[in-house]
Amino acid sequence: MTIKMHLSPWLVAFFLLNAGFVFAGGFKSKIITASPVTITVPDDHFLKITNFTQEGGTDRGVVSVPLAGGAANVLTATRIDLSTGINSENFPEIGNPPVIIAGPTEAKVPPVAGATLFITYEKGPNEGGGQTTPIVTVSPTPAGTPTPSATPGTTPTVTPTPTSSPTATAFPTVTPRPTLGPLK
Repeated sequence: MTIKMHLSPWLVAFFLLNAGFVFAGGFKSKIITASPVTITVPDDHFLKITNFTQEGGTDRGVVSVPLAGGAANVLTATRIDLSTGINSENFPEIGNPPVIIAGPTEAKVPPVAGATLFITYEKGPNEGGGQTTPIVTVSPTPAGTPTPSATPGTTPTVTPTPTSSPTATAFPTVTPRPTLGPLK
């Protein structure tokens, strides 16, 4: 009985102090209020973000990844509190679909002033582990232009038929012209 009594306060303190990080199965959730969160995705792994919401604040929360010397926003937070400020008359937003980010990369979620961000994600290995699959790009426009050509299987043989030759005359034959009469 004494061990349970000594263990209980520690369990309560553990869960209260770790309120910003929740772990359930393969999914992890984090609450972002003041400090940025960086999620490292190793090579041959993926990051699947299933939920990213925001309560409060005027700026929109984003998930960004490095891209060509800069950063690209790959997901914006779904606002769940639209009861105050300029957003008070907006319709509720529909949640965002799952976003999958391939590694290696670092996904970053900076804090938003006056807002609480909540993100749920899962990291996992790529199926096939290190095997690369070629990407085939199909174009609806053909690459070449077809040129019509005739190549018959057999070549026809032309046999000349003898005909009578016209006889040359010394004087040309005159063809009479019709005459016009008075109009009636």
